[in-house]
Amino acid sequence: MTKPKGTIVIQLTINGAEHRLDIDVRTTLLDALRNHLELTGTKKGCDHGQCGACTVLVNGRRVNSCLTLAVMHEGDEITTIEGLGAPGNLHPMQESFLHHDGFQCGYCTPGQIVSAVGMLDEVKDGWPSHVSNGVENAPDLTDAEISERMSGNLCRCSCYPNIVDAIRHVHSEAGE
Repeated sequence: MTKPKGTIVIQLTINGAEHRLDIDVRTTLLDALRNHLELTGTKKGCDHGQCGACTVLVNGRRVNSCLTLAVMHEGDEITTIEGLGAPGNLHPMQESFLHHDGFQCGYCTPGQIVSAVGMLDEVKDGWPSHVSNGVENAPDLTDAEISERMSGNLCRCSCYPNIVDAIRHVHSEAGE
């Protein structure tokens, strides 16, 4: 049997597990996750990279999965919301979102949580943002700093104050 034109077999590492996919070369990472692997925690919001609902971690860095092709990520470690924690064993950020009521409808919540985890790693690594107090100093995690760093993740329900509180809580618990 011949392979359809434009398809390719790729191997992706997602949440620590290897997955072999035979997909169209134009398949986004988001569609590979949702439609081929049934990892539906990552949401398709705008499908234009403007809302952040599809945020995943690729090698520990935040990526809008709707803007990148799956074929570009062979050899990368991809983490989705399902890979952060599970019922009974939640990631500290997931726990904090629950405790601080960082969601209403919940549609943006997976992307918010994954983005917040990646963002705190950026802060820990000393990456400055537009509102940071210079590039030579460790970023101070003020409300403005958190809001700036999370600005790529939109919440239509306007839970931003609670999301900021949840992120600050995890940051302070980590002793940063």
